[in-house]
Amino acid sequence: MANSKKEKKELVVIGAGPGGYAAAFRAADLGIKTILIDPEANPGGVCLYRGCIPSKALLHVAKVKKEATELSNFGLSFEEPEIDVKKIAKWKDGVVKKLTGGLGQLSKARKVEFIQGKAFFKNEKTLEIEENSGESYELEFENAIIATGSTPTELPNIEVDHKLIWNSKDALDLKEIPKKLLVIGGGYIGLELGSVYANLGSEVSIAEMTSGFLPGADRDLVKVFEKEQSFKNLYFDTKVEKVDPKKKKVEVVLKSGDKEQKKKFDKVLVAIGRKPNAKASKPQNAGVEIGEDGFIKVFSNRKTSANNIYAIGDITGQPMLAHKASHEGRVAAEVIKGEKGSTYDAKVIPAIVFTDPEIAWCGITEEQLKSSNIDAKVVKFPWSASGRAKALGTDNGLTKLIVDKESEIILGGGVAGKNAGSLIPEIALAIEMGTTARDLSLTVHPHPTLSETIMESAELFYGSPTHIVDN
Repeated sequence: MANSKKEKKELVVIGAGPGGYAAAFRAADLGIKTILIDPEANPGGVCLYRGCIPSKALLHVAKVKKEATELSNFGLSFEEPEIDVKKIAKWKDGVVKKLTGGLGQLSKARKVEFIQGKAFFKNEKTLEIEENSGESYELEFENAIIATGSTPTELPNIEVDHKLIWNSKDALDLKEIPKKLLVIGGGYIGLELGSVYANLGSEVSIAEMTSGFLPGADRDLVKVFEKEQSFKNLYFDTKVEKVDPKKKKVEVVLKSGDKEQKKKFDKVLVAIGRKPNAKASKPQNAGVEIGEDGFIKVFSNRKTSANNIYAIGDITGQPMLAHKASHEGRVAAEVIKGEKGSTYDAKVIPAIVFTDPEIAWCGITEEQLKSSNIDAKVVKFPWSASGRAKALGTDNGLTKLIVDKESEIILGGGVAGKNAGSLIPEIALAIEMGTTARDLSLTVHPHPTLSETIMESAELFYGSPTHIVDN
């Protein structure tokens, strides 16, 4: 039977990912005595330990290798790079350790009490704590923020054995570079991890149930990536019927329509998305309502159906992105403190796929525009007309804006090409501020930069871009 910690805590945050630690840090800065609970030794969550950060570290290595090879087209050739898998993995782990360790120091500096363990609701005022050390006890609280994140989605007919059949965590461990790798899933996780292994030497094939990469994203942005992708075989409109691991190989049955084919791979990576950990802390015991879609229901202030319990991040709905969780975490902390005007009212949440080339978008997409009643104009500026893109050898790129015809306000936009993720924040800011295409076109952008493609896209709305002729 658990012991009871009699002192009631002002705020308990369950889960120390980007949403949880952002909430705890903001709360502490506002003078709220805060406890942060997570199984890991330091804050960071899946994003830092097994997601965003390690994947981007590996993508950087893969991108540099690819660029070094491509430089031969410019007259600069290198010998074939030697790949030291153990050293790359050690460097990646070092990045994770430094960042999570730094967050641990920030927790101490802010006097956030950190408990390494798990928390489960007994009711709307009491948690049962199970520390990693084995100690368990009850903890009373005034307010709680649930930030338990998400886990990889599994396929019912495929068992991930972490040896021949991987999930995203296994792929990020980078223990080997398989000769032949099948990635099940053509979404952002599959494309990012598939790109890592393809550029490090694997023959990577992609199996995707829909007709193309990144379902839901605009096709013109995806095409920019398709022209440069490094995959061996692409199986679209294809279902993985069976995965049969043998001693050293995996036999896979792929079905497209009425046609079936058998293929052999050294490894199979299941990367079909993520599902919310909405029930991980047993919030139902506290009266927290979970929808049929598996997400916890929240109001704009991130409050759940329980008056003193809040929820943020992946467990509250799409998009399941770290920066959305962080923003929601800060909002929840401010609402608990009683800050006036604190609410989650972001107009856009930028999405970035960190492949090479990158794909990024925000606001309404062209696909969504087709099924709406919005009268808007889509303007697209090709990077083949950008001096900076030409100089970088990356003229297979595209910048687009979606502009309301009557008000001329920016409603959405996308970028595909080198460093697209660094360009999309300008479009996001334009949408948040209600900026017009005229505002963007009159903002002097530095030359020569890729940012000029945003300015010229805005100029294109008025039919007078400098570097292309609008027909």
